[in-house]
Amino acid sequence: MATPAQSTLHAKVPAGRLQDKWDAYRDTVGLVSPANKRKHSILVIGTGLAGGSAAATLAGLGYQVTCFCIQDSARRAHSIAAQGGINAAKNYPNDGDTIWRLFYDTIKGGDYRSREANVYRLAQVSGNIIDQAVAQGVPFAREYGGLLANRSFGGAQVSRTFYARGQTGQQLLLGAYQALSHQIATGNVSMLPRREMLDLVVVNGHARGVITRNLVTGALERHLGDAVLLCTGGYGNAYYLSTNAQNSNVTAAWRCYKRGAYFANPCFTQIHPTCIPVSGGYQSKLTLMSESLRNDGRVWVPRDPEDRRAPAQIPEPDRDYYLERRYPSFGNLVPRDVASRAAKKECDAGRGVGTTRLAVYLDFADAVGRLGEQTVRERYGNLFEMYQRITGENPYKEPMRIYPAVHYTMGGLWVDYELQSSLRGLFVLGEANFSDHGANRLGASALMQGLADGYFVIPYTLGAYLSGARLDSSITTDHDAFVSAEREARERLHTLLSAQGDKTVTQYHRELGQLLWNHVGMSRNREGLEAAAAQIRALRQEFWERVRVPGDNDTYNKNLEFAGRVADFMELGELMARDALEREESCGGHFREEHQTAEGEALRNDQDYAHVTAWQYAGSETAPVQHQEPLVFETVQPTSRSYK
Repeated sequence: MATPAQSTLHAKVPAGRLQDKWDAYRDTVGLVSPANKRKHSILVIGTGLAGGSAAATLAGLGYQVTCFCIQDSARRAHSIAAQGGINAAKNYPNDGDTIWRLFYDTIKGGDYRSREANVYRLAQVSGNIIDQAVAQGVPFAREYGGLLANRSFGGAQVSRTFYARGQTGQQLLLGAYQALSHQIATGNVSMLPRREMLDLVVVNGHARGVITRNLVTGALERHLGDAVLLCTGGYGNAYYLSTNAQNSNVTAAWRCYKRGAYFANPCFTQIHPTCIPVSGGYQSKLTLMSESLRNDGRVWVPRDPEDRRAPAQIPEPDRDYYLERRYPSFGNLVPRDVASRAAKKECDAGRGVGTTRLAVYLDFADAVGRLGEQTVRERYGNLFEMYQRITGENPYKEPMRIYPAVHYTMGGLWVDYELQSSLRGLFVLGEANFSDHGANRLGASALMQGLADGYFVIPYTLGAYLSGARLDSSITTDHDAFVSAEREARERLHTLLSAQGDKTVTQYHRELGQLLWNHVGMSRNREGLEAAAAQIRALRQEFWERVRVPGDNDTYNKNLEFAGRVADFMELGELMARDALEREESCGGHFREEHQTAEGEALRNDQDYAHVTAWQYAGSETAPVQHQEPLVFETVQPTSRSYK
């Protein structure tokens, strides 16, 4: 039984039938008139799909938007790395898909640990996203007859994933970017690149601004707004090795957490089954091979652990297509958490392949024989090219080697139905919030959520907040809250630069990542989680004493940037271990070894854990306060998740 919650969170879900909630909300929500929209300033942190689409849409409505980009250009946001596709319930293949089926697959795929109302809304607006993208010129693949093409993804028995070869995220981001660029040209958006958010400013219980650091000059800046939209992505880089871009971090969200925003389900981390395996101890990141490859690629290992033959020399009877054997209904397209654990199980049993024995084969020989190499090249060419450049192996001629790796984080800041955090005026969009994916995200749903939040949800919910808020218009950046927040940010930077120790930031990051991967990764148990929490706490204390950060704060300093982020990752890592320890069940990507079925599948405990766990900061040396949001299933009753 988990520690009793201090309070119950209310998500402000509208009453009525599930299918009617979003329409009813839009029919009755408070509005801001066009003339009054021009009087409101909105701060958007992040320029990926969630941030870029939100900034462009809000500016198009008349709001004055200031947008902060950690890169030199919004086109470099990590959303470009989402290769495989975007889900939408348009049913172009006429294979039985509906809004309801997309909703159900998402709820089931998340192992019944997400909020019904948010997920149904996501399915409802999914079709609008595709229409918007097509109007922007996104070059989706098309069938011979002209309709947009669809392919399958894990966790579904219909083809609902729209794609632009293996560059879907990049093309969707370019669509949002051109809309954003138009608003920049009109003067409705002020774009500030190379800025990192270091703190949130809260005045009278409302989020009213941010402190940022100019990453080129080192200058700290104060920015005032009537609302703050946090669109900064996930925290997978806490593990050091992940598929995330190097700049991806948790700092902005962690500053909000320390200012009072609750952090929900931090232990819900997705391990993606289709990554190029680790090649050495000093590797800096991992490369994702899109889940779309599992449409035509077959996953297998040698039946005999001692079989060291080249894959082409292993005949069919000596191969184990273990996903097809264990899950005949879904085969290679089981959800990511299921496929990842299955690969780990094979490698743990000694059937792994490659020099490290920590890999399985993803084989396209059947697809090339059935479709021809040219068709396979048209579908996946850039992915195959990427694999060949990294490994030196031709995947048209020999199987890819893949192994699970940290990819997406389902946890994030807690938000209600309106995407508003526990802090008034702080809205959290996309991967930075916890809301739509439960304990496991279905493939091709990240792009869907980011664009749904930015294009179609936040314009209504932000208006509802601003129409009812009574904000003090006399507030300026000279307010005590701004002065205090900037001083605290400057002191943190000074402390980092003053610690003239003997270990690099990278050394600490690598040690933290190893602890998280070993104990808060694909498989978890009480002993490991307790050890991880204690060891991370000790590592965090040592970090501030022994880290060495060269350079100064007045210039471009990547070491200083990474030091602040790693310091936050350490605090987050401790919370991840605590959250995983509290959740005495297995669900989705959270696999507690003590809670599994006889067949080794995740075993939920709906009686005690059908809730969101949201943590409130209580001090650096004080245990955080636990709050809970009960998950009420009015439409879909939780059942044992089976893909057999």
